[in-house]
Formats: sequence, C-alpha cells, structure tokens
Amino acid sequence: MFFHRQELQFKATPDKPDAVYARKLQEVLGGQYGEITVAMQYGFQSWNTHLPGKYRDLLYGIGAEEFGHVEMLATMIAQLLEKAPIGITEEAVQNDPTIAAVVGGTDVQHAIVAGAGARPVDSNGNPWSAGYITASGNLLADFQANANAEMQGRVQVARLYHMTDDSGVRDMLAFLLARDTMHQNQWIAAARELQEEGFEGIPTPSNFPIEQEHREVSYQYINFSNGTDADKGSWASGPTPDGLGEFTYVAEPPAGVPMPPPTQPDPRLYGTTAKPNPVEKAAGKLKDTFKSE
Repeated sequence: MFFHRQELQFKATPDKPDAVYARKLQEVLGGQYGEITVAMQYGFQSWNTHLPGKYRDLLYGIGAEEFGHVEMLATMIAQLLEKAPIGITEEAVQNDPTIAAVVGGTDVQHAIVAGAGARPVDSNGNPWSAGYITASGNLLADFQANANAEMQGRVQVARLYHMTDDSGVRDMLAFLLARDTMHQNQWIAAARELQEEGFEGIPTPSNFPIEQEHREVSYQYINFSNGTDADKGSWASGPTPDGLGEFTYVAEPPAGVPMPPPTQPDPRLYGTTAKPNPVEKAAGKLKDTFKSE
C-alpha cells in the first residue's frame, strides 16, 4: 500500500520563474539517471527481492524517498514555469511565440502539453524509459548499479548547481546532493555487507560454477588498444579482487579464429544472399507450398 502525505521532504521554492532552467532541471527528473529512474529502480528491486529482512527494507525505504524527490523536482519545475514569459523580447522572433520559446531554450511542451507543469521527460524532451532501470534479482549486481546511478545523478545535480544563481533552487539542489552522498555510501556499504555475510560475491553471480568458465582467460588483461600504459594498473598484475587468481597482462591479442560462413535465412524473409534472386524466389514458393518450417 502507498500512502501520500501532502508535504515535501525539503523546501522546493525558487526565487523567481525561469523557464529555461526548468528545462535543464528536467534531466534530473526524467533523464536516464534522474529521480524517476532511481525511484522505479529501487521499487522494482524491492518487489523482486527474494531475501527478507534488512536489504529489502533498505530498498523499500529508499525507493519511497526517491518518489518524494520526484515530487520535489516536479514542484520546483512547475514554480519555475509559473509566470514565465512564453517568448523572448527580440523583435525578430517575438511575433511567433513558439519560435521565441525555442530560441530562448525553453521546452514548448511545458506549456502546450503540461500547462506550465513538469513532464516525465529529460532535458531534450525525450520520454522517460523503463529501459533505464536495473532490477536483476541479484542484490550485489543491483547494489553496484545503484551506486553508479547515484554517482551519475550526483554529477548531473552538481553541474546544474553551477548553472543557476537562484538561491531557492540551489538550496534544494544542495539537499539533493547531500542525499546522493548518503545513497552512494549506503549502496557501497550494503554491497560490502552482502559479501561479508556470504549472500553473494565477486564474480557475480557467485553461484555459477566457476570451473565452467574458460579459466585461462579469466584474469587476463588483453590489450586491444595501441595505448602503452594499461599495464601500469593494478588490473594488469597482482591479486584479483575476488581472491581467486592473479592478473596477467597480454600485450597483443592472440590470433583469432575464422569467421563462420554467412547465414542463409529463410528466403521468405527476403534477405539479400549470394543465391540468385530467381533461386531464392523459387525456394520461397516451395516452402509456402509444402508449408515448411
């Protein structure tokens, strides 16, 4: 059950309207690493969790908080759009408010579609996509993805902080930056604890029989670039983080294997092949006649 309390976690009130900045703020609302993404990501991870207890409760709690951040940003965007001019003042474009809005850097759909409200889109107007979220059912893989999402999101919020001098907007962003700091640390801590308690490990999934890998290449850094410095990293020599091997450095990729011959799809799919067109056409008719699969 979801219950909504009509208050915000933190104040979201700008000093003045700014339709151009409202469009920029859409990125951390409906972009790939925006608040809609992490809210849905943590939600689906919690619903897909097979392990009762603290990890599922963690996901439930933070997922609910992120829905609150969606509301904070949507509220801020609506206020940035309130009383904002539709066009700009240059004589050359003022006669056409739509052109003026585009030139001014605003999102015309804020007005046309949402009536001066926020939308579930990024800063270019691309609709939010469920394809952004990660919810695999493997908690270690998911917690690592969550840490990445919080890092990417915090990078974007930090950039947006410097794109405005509005103290009200900056105050809200400073709060979101602080929560992103917590969430980065929490997911890293949760991933570490999950491993320490033996629920999951590296390499993930740790339950896959590792002997079924081609173990001779499991810890090789193979240099597929003409750069010369990759061998200087800890990934090229020394013990591996999983504690199961030693890194080695291979300066040149070994010889490959021959490519298989081109495929020959069903002629009724009309792919271009090396066979003469009449032959392909006849083969298609035969398959139809005999209802070949």
